[in-house]
Amino acid sequence: MDNFLIIRLSSLGDIIHTLPAFAALRKNFPDARISWVVEGKGKEVLDFVPGIDKIITALPGGRRLGTKIFWEGLSQLKKELKYENQTALDFQGLLKSGIFAYISGARRRIGFFRKNLREPQASLFYTERLEEIPETIHVISKNLKLLTRLGIHEEKYEFPLILPGELIESVKTILRKIGYEAENKLIIFNVGAAWKTKRWFPEKWVKLIELVKREGFFPLLLWGNEKEKVLALEINEKTRIPLSPSFSLKEVMALVQESSLLVSGDTFALQVACAFSRPVVGIFGPTNPNRNGPFRAQDKVAFHEIECSYCYKRKCSNLECLKIITPEEVAALSLQLLEENA
Repeated sequence: MDNFLIIRLSSLGDIIHTLPAFAALRKNFPDARISWVVEGKGKEVLDFVPGIDKIITALPGGRRLGTKIFWEGLSQLKKELKYENQTALDFQGLLKSGIFAYISGARRRIGFFRKNLREPQASLFYTERLEEIPETIHVISKNLKLLTRLGIHEEKYEFPLILPGELIESVKTILRKIGYEAENKLIIFNVGAAWKTKRWFPEKWVKLIELVKREGFFPLLLWGNEKEKVLALEINEKTRIPLSPSFSLKEVMALVQESSLLVSGDTFALQVACAFSRPVVGIFGPTNPNRNGPFRAQDKVAFHEIECSYCYKRKCSNLECLKIITPEEVAALSLQLLEENA
């Protein structure tokens, strides 16, 4: 029997983007044993994915390659990864993910072409490499192409995510405590992002919220870490719309699934909304929306290509790519999408 090891360690959004590849693999090998090695909170996403036989947490604590604790943890991880007749698929493309493929003992270790890897040294640990592919295609399609080495030619995006009903009801109960009523449309403004260069400006959020306020809408400011909460509080003070409580990652997924619209930068919440086919307006600055953004024809993106577009930088001195996106255009896209999904 064929057995497979999927290696996609992080980030949360990239884990979401790998789910269609898992779905295609499971569909083509229904009786195979499929394991997935992941880091950190990524396991919480995979807990909602039926059909994964084993979820392996890699080196808990975020241990980095080259540290003493990383090498000490490899011995135990090696035992977890090993399985007979196994093929390893490295969707991560890092040196450490290549090492994980190698120590798994997999007879076939499949990865991307050297130029398509974040750390080209990872290719040293593969037995097979995909031909070079353009980095302009959506990352979901890129992941699906890795399966062609197994004879799988899939183009459809399927997201096998199933949230338990009790989690959804729990989130609804929390929302009702801050004024939400079921007959209203839940409009989520996800104001944070892990990178500063992905965070739109508070004054623009304030203006946007003023422009889209309507009867029957329940607007909510979503935030993640404490820095994002500071941003959300600043917007709250000027708009008086409620902040989300301190939701867990799983609760955020349930919240997004219940939304009528998510307005967000290039973040995990946006990837979740796309996976659940919820209406999305994406605000994109340094990253390429064609590669990382919404993929349904009806979803909207606010983005303007400039000379330095697609830089993928986490630091920038001017943030011109975000400055030129106006609240008026995001409001127009949001209201259009709500009308189309009425």
